[in-house]
Amino acid sequence: MFSRFENSLATEMVSPVGSASRKRWVLFDGECPWCNSMARKLEGTLHRRGFALAPLQTPWVRAHFGLNPKEPLTEMKVLTDDGSPLSGGDAVAYLAGKIWWAWPLYLAAKLPLGMPILRRAYRWIAARRTCTNGACAQPQPMTRAAGWPGWLPLVILPSVVVATRNQLPPWALMWALAVSIYAGCKWLTWWPFRNTPSTRARHLGYLFAWPGMDAETFLDTTAHPASPSAREWGWAALKTLLGATVLWAGVRRVSPSLPLLCGWTGLLGLVFLLHFGIFHLLALLWRTAGVAARPLMRTPALATSLGEFWGGRWNTGFHQLAASLVFKPLRSRLGTMVAMFAVFLVSGLIHDLVISFPAGAGYGLPTGYFILQAAGLSFERSNRGKVWGLGRGTLGWLFTLIVTAGPAFWLFHPWFVMRVVIPFLKVMRAV
Repeated sequence: MFSRFENSLATEMVSPVGSASRKRWVLFDGECPWCNSMARKLEGTLHRRGFALAPLQTPWVRAHFGLNPKEPLTEMKVLTDDGSPLSGGDAVAYLAGKIWWAWPLYLAAKLPLGMPILRRAYRWIAARRTCTNGACAQPQPMTRAAGWPGWLPLVILPSVVVATRNQLPPWALMWALAVSIYAGCKWLTWWPFRNTPSTRARHLGYLFAWPGMDAETFLDTTAHPASPSAREWGWAALKTLLGATVLWAGVRRVSPSLPLLCGWTGLLGLVFLLHFGIFHLLALLWRTAGVAARPLMRTPALATSLGEFWGGRWNTGFHQLAASLVFKPLRSRLGTMVAMFAVFLVSGLIHDLVISFPAGAGYGLPTGYFILQAAGLSFERSNRGKVWGLGRGTLGWLFTLIVTAGPAFWLFHPWFVMRVVIPFLKVMRAV
């Protein structure tokens, strides 16, 4: 028996453009298994928006575009309402503008250099479909974690920010890079679960109102988390108040002759305000609404090992992301130790981009900080580390404190504090 998708295609293959009831068309390489798979997944979404689908090999399509039967098919095509043709990246941007959950990509294409980057990214992906003479011999592997539409915003958004770096002050460049990377990661983690049966409010909430990176848990409507207690609300509110106090009152009490201390105090207040305070309040709000949302910061000061600190207490959103995208794929191929070092290396490079790049100096120090964390974790898990008890108890807590806090000036180095943090504190009227 033919599927609904196959029956639909059979009808479209004999329907010339002029007599079709729909004027919008999405045309793809029908000999490419991967392209067929994508068309099958998006068929319902496109049909609801008035688009018909047909292979580029269809006779009327070849005649309409003047395609040579022997010509390789390198780009999908779209016919708009007025019959105007769009190809490749331009077609992707046009379709993104018609689908609510694809609007981040549509908006990115509207930014300076957005379309050139999107066109180049499309050509790069199309050229790597393992095609021979224009037809794909084997489909590319598509996993729940990394389909190419999921990766696209993470490639495009930071690239656009980097391309416009000269138009932004250092503090604004830092925030633009952080937000663009965060938005790309959010999209990447949501994309595999975009068809999860859930409410639209919950999908939008995950994308725009929750900093975590576990889409599967957030979208699960069968979970029934316990309502937060009054004590939890009070603790989250206290941390938020503490962060605000340090940021807008504590910084002013630091002598202007100690700018580094002033900047570090502001950083401390900002981290408490956002990561420990506001993000915790958001988790409580979502739990009150019946969503299983756990705080990202889980009292990291209580960690008695580096493994516990980085794996279960500090910024668990990034841990979930790194574990699924870097650690697990590499562990099966290269082993646990190499995969662990790769996670910290990736984290270091990202922090170098967000911290050192806007500061214009200190390159490599954030990466060095995270490589040191990997080395410390490796030593903690070594035979000698186990004999010394570095992964438990008071000694483990002290070892964790020294390794994480001791070299923190590598992570937030003086150039970043002086050139990025201090100007931002002035904008925030904290100094």
